[in-house]
Amino acid sequence: SAGIQEIRHRLARWGVNGNDNSEALPESIPSAPGTLPHFMEEPDDAYIIKSNPIVLRCKAMPAMQIFFKCNGEWVHQNEHVSEESMDETTGLKVREVFINVTRQQVEDFHGPEDYWCQCVAWSHLGTSKSRKASVRIAYLRKNFEQDPQGKEVPIEGMIVLHCRPPEGVPAAEVEWLKNEEPIDSNLDENIDTRADHNLIIRQARLSDSGNYTCMAANIVAKRRSMSATVVVYVNGGWSSWTEWSSCNARCGRGWQKRSRTCTNPAPLNGGAFCEGMSVQKITCTSLCPVDGNWEVWSEWSVCSPECEHLRVRECIAPPPRNGGKYCEGLSQESENCTEGLCIQDKKPLHEIKSQNIETASDIALYSGLGAAVIAVAVLVVGVTLYRRSQSEYGVDVIDSSALTGGFQTFNFKTVRQGNSLLLNSSMQPDLTVSRTYSGPICLQDPLDKELMTESSLFNPLSDIKVKVQSSFMVSLGVTERAEYHGKAHSGTFPHGNNRSFGTIQARNKATYIQNLSSISTSELKTTAIFGHLGGRLVVPNTGVSLLIPHGAIPEETSWEIYLAITQRESSLQPEGTDVLLGPEVTCGPADLSVSTPFALTIPHCAEVNSEHWNIHLKKRTQQGKWEEVMSVEEETTSCYCLLDPYACHILLNSFGTYALIGEPISDCAVRQLKVAVFGCLSCNSLDYNLRVYCMDNTPCAFQEVVSDERLQGGQLLEEPKLLHFKGNTFSLQISVLDIPPFLWRIKPFTACQEVPFSRVWRSGRAPLHCAFSLERYTPATTQLSCKVCVRQVKGHEQILQIQTSILENERETITFFAHDDSNFPAQMGPKAFKIPYSIRQRICATFDTPNAKGKDWQMLAQKNSINRNLSYFATQSSPSAVILDLWEARHQHDGDLDSLACALEEIGRTHSKISDVTETEIEEPDFNYSRQNGL
Repeated sequence: SAGIQEIRHRLARWGVNGNDNSEALPESIPSAPGTLPHFMEEPDDAYIIKSNPIVLRCKAMPAMQIFFKCNGEWVHQNEHVSEESMDETTGLKVREVFINVTRQQVEDFHGPEDYWCQCVAWSHLGTSKSRKASVRIAYLRKNFEQDPQGKEVPIEGMIVLHCRPPEGVPAAEVEWLKNEEPIDSNLDENIDTRADHNLIIRQARLSDSGNYTCMAANIVAKRRSMSATVVVYVNGGWSSWTEWSSCNARCGRGWQKRSRTCTNPAPLNGGAFCEGMSVQKITCTSLCPVDGNWEVWSEWSVCSPECEHLRVRECIAPPPRNGGKYCEGLSQESENCTEGLCIQDKKPLHEIKSQNIETASDIALYSGLGAAVIAVAVLVVGVTLYRRSQSEYGVDVIDSSALTGGFQTFNFKTVRQGNSLLLNSSMQPDLTVSRTYSGPICLQDPLDKELMTESSLFNPLSDIKVKVQSSFMVSLGVTERAEYHGKAHSGTFPHGNNRSFGTIQARNKATYIQNLSSISTSELKTTAIFGHLGGRLVVPNTGVSLLIPHGAIPEETSWEIYLAITQRESSLQPEGTDVLLGPEVTCGPADLSVSTPFALTIPHCAEVNSEHWNIHLKKRTQQGKWEEVMSVEEETTSCYCLLDPYACHILLNSFGTYALIGEPISDCAVRQLKVAVFGCLSCNSLDYNLRVYCMDNTPCAFQEVVSDERLQGGQLLEEPKLLHFKGNTFSLQISVLDIPPFLWRIKPFTACQEVPFSRVWRSGRAPLHCAFSLERYTPATTQLSCKVCVRQVKGHEQILQIQTSILENERETITFFAHDDSNFPAQMGPKAFKIPYSIRQRICATFDTPNAKGKDWQMLAQKNSINRNLSYFATQSSPSAVILDLWEARHQHDGDLDSLACALEEIGRTHSKISDVTETEIEEPDFNYSRQNGL
């Protein structure tokens, strides 16, 4: 039609002279049948990032042509990309057009508003215009308009951190980080991040301390603000006053006091110490005791029919007052009032009395002699029966004088042939030769005599061990299972300077006999007596130890403390995938209370990682149930757990039975297993057995396997290796490889054994044991060379190279595991500690004092890698002392005093090395503090 031709003609002319702005496209065309164009897609606002152009698109139906107009000017036809299609539903023509907008075009434009574009579409009926789309260049400045500032706020105070992000297009979104972790205010109602980019914490908690960073980001870049350190501190508060003490003067004028401590709460994170006095004193007057005194005797009474008269006196001159002593002596006297001349029953009274006295004395004499004869007879019969009963056990006590104390000699005869209790039934004893085992036995106190008399001698143990409970132990037996007893009973009594044997015997005799008879090889146990100076108790070769700090036990008192490891299957049965990570340890007595926390060290087999493990400390109640004490990562003031790579050091105030339980959080949780290979040759046989053990990587677990193998004549063939067993549900494979052909062979289908994951993961205390049976072709083969491969499917693998001789005299001995503490299971007093006591006192006096610059016990803890749960130390009377106790527990084997000296030097408190001082220097060690600290 004429209208269409006119449109084409004008478009052609515009295309030729497109740069001529005087020639513009028509806004409308003559009316024609049809409808106005309808936009199916309009151009959107866009941002140019760096130098990348953006694309604007427009789509309309029905449309004969679509062109863009930017900033009021038509875009040249050559810059359009057009696509045409047909709508299947309506049959109308659909046209879509694209144009590119470059950064240069936007930068060259200068106008009152942003760069904009819109498209115009033509149809037969007329034209339609789309919305205007703005095009802007995106950017984000580098510098924040306002960085957050660090603050120190009291606990439960409000924290407001301001943040104004850098200028940018589009406007930057803000996110807050705490210690590099994003903060989600939806998960914590106490935190609000929606108020104009600011961070608001309504009530500050100790856990809110940390480094906060404001993160701004848009489509161009991300920017980080300066970090702001927030410290939530706790000002100290006084506890309640104690009751007034009793007057210190027993008689007359004195004083009494009461005290309070700055522990309600204790100052934390630089909080102010309590103001005021911690001790108050007032004068007092005690009434002096007045001893009683007799008044004068009364007159003699009238003579009675029995020819006696009496007189009395009272204790009233003065009477006893205020705790004074009562009068000594008789309050009445009587005597014959006729000087023996009074006649009663036709005899003088003094004759009658003398006859009665002589008769009574004769009866008492004869009764005593008869009782003595009967006692001697019973004793002779008892000794005879006892000697006969002892001979049935194969042990005769020849010298019974040991019962009386002193240094004596014990002789034990060889057992008779045919006795079921032979120490080694395979040995034929020589009945003509008497073997004597002699050793000094020192009975130091009546209790030792009681223990040996009642238990060791008269009740032989079932394993043919004669145990003398004194400072030395005489023991017979073939078993070499580690068993250490300073005192073999678990009972406990206080040792004072004035203890009475009669009292102890009456209270504890039955208990001690029962405890002695209950000793079995199911426990590794060591005991010692500790006093006010404290000490260290160690179960040798197990990694289990107990540190009793100086002052934990009251002065002039000593207690017998024991430390034991349960070797049998633990009564603690973990739930689900939880595992027992170490031995079940008992320290006691349970009713003993200490004034300062003691340190208990328990080895574990977990690869320490808080992202993979949640480790709990559990305690067994008196009813035998297990209850959780705390999580290792928990913040608490009841106890403290410090987890090292191979042991956990626990500060406790109460004795009992404890164990570590591991809850795997992810499949990457690693349980460390020690792999060891033992072997032995059957006598007169071509068979050879390889025994492969996978046990917890703890010294006590390995020691238990070593003890069992010694009993079987086993030989360690290769140094044990460490296997990282993951909690990923994959099984364990153990195989024997590279067996020399034509020399050795292994039974078919037994070269590889697979153990399910649950059997390994939930093995508890029982070590995993796999046996492989090999056979020599000829007795001339005396060497064995092979490999033992232990691997977890899709996990860690260890290969042990076995090269050994099957002849006993040619074997190479591999040393069993042993600690240096095997010879010193108990150390008392200053020798048990690495830090000399006088130096320890100076450190405590220096660091327990609050310091405005933070150079106090908190800095001491930080320099010793103690950064968690500092509120526990704040509740102690001397936080520095408890920190040093923890250091002693961690460094009991290395005693690395240089590290402690370096930590003190870094704080600026000292310039000399503690290691220059020997452990025996107690009075005046070389520990010089700088003068500027006033020490």
